[in-house]
Amino acid sequence: MSSESHDAQPSDGVAQPTGDEVARPPRNDIESAEPIENPGLPEHLPRPTDVDPKLEKRAERQVAGMFTAAIILTIGFCVAYFTIPKDAVIFGWFSLNLALGLTLGGALFLIGIGAIQWAKKLMKDHEIIEMRHPARSSDEDREAALGVLDEGVAESGFGRRPLIRRSLIGAVAILGLPAIVMLRDLGPLPGNKLFHTVWRKGMRVVNDVSGIPLRPSDIEVGQLVNAQPAVFFETDSHGHAVFHGTELLQAKAKASVIAVRIRPDDIKPRKGQANWDVDGIMVYSKICTHVGCPISLWEQQTHHLLCPCHQTTYDLADGGKVIFGPGKRPLPQLPLAVDSDGYLIATSDFHEPVGPSFPEVNQHRD
Repeated sequence: MSSESHDAQPSDGVAQPTGDEVARPPRNDIESAEPIENPGLPEHLPRPTDVDPKLEKRAERQVAGMFTAAIILTIGFCVAYFTIPKDAVIFGWFSLNLALGLTLGGALFLIGIGAIQWAKKLMKDHEIIEMRHPARSSDEDREAALGVLDEGVAESGFGRRPLIRRSLIGAVAILGLPAIVMLRDLGPLPGNKLFHTVWRKGMRVVNDVSGIPLRPSDIEVGQLVNAQPAVFFETDSHGHAVFHGTELLQAKAKASVIAVRIRPDDIKPRKGQANWDVDGIMVYSKICTHVGCPISLWEQQTHHLLCPCHQTTYDLADGGKVIFGPGKRPLPQLPLAVDSDGYLIATSDFHEPVGPSFPEVNQHRD
């Protein structure tokens, strides 16, 4: 057997590492990595607007035109707000909301596009390098940064392009006008409207779906009927509804009622309300005095009315007083009578505000 040593060769022909190579620990990847040569910045290529004064002026007019169009659209927003009726539909599809969205959205869009075109075509576009630095820069770097900002303002041409400057300032400044105009939706102040509804003396109580006037015989003991004032189903001399659109919804929000029938012996009326029912039929506001949710969850055995929002519970046999939950005021009751045709009618409006409580709720009503 030969004593000569030979390097072991694997069966697949791949050379194995020598002893020195095996003994040498692998170098850290970071240590072994060679620094990459800085490729530098590519050669700067001028834009057409940099070399052609005519193209530069045209781009300036385009940008100023976008800002000016934004001003016109913003004014159009205000005009549409005051001239287009809230419930009007023009050509079967054009409405106030669409007009407001197109004008204000278009103004913002044009300001954005104008600013982009300004930056791409007219501002300086030389490439720069910003080296990474610690979170807190030195005072020298901060001063240098301020200098760069000042230089950027100068290079943007903001000071030497009065046409763009004035149109941009005008377009941005006039955007405050829609905000001021829309403040109108917060007013006018309600005045005494919170204390009154459309209920009047002699107004009939009707079914809230069919509009059919209710007779005492239409309501059984223990039954609850959702009702409305008859005026919501009436028309004027021209055949038009007295209330419609937003005005109808606002009026219904306060005047909606429920009619319930309880055995007269079970009724304990509040002070001054002894004759407000008709054979045990009582009409109460449908609007919870907590936060204004509509309520009609009726427990006929206990005479309790439950609000589904926050579980305020009213005892309708005991003047609508609160027996559970966050509500603080009894449910307002509507005084009732029967007209010459045998229909249920109101003898007046509610004697107290309906709906959620507010600080002035205990003030005297006019």
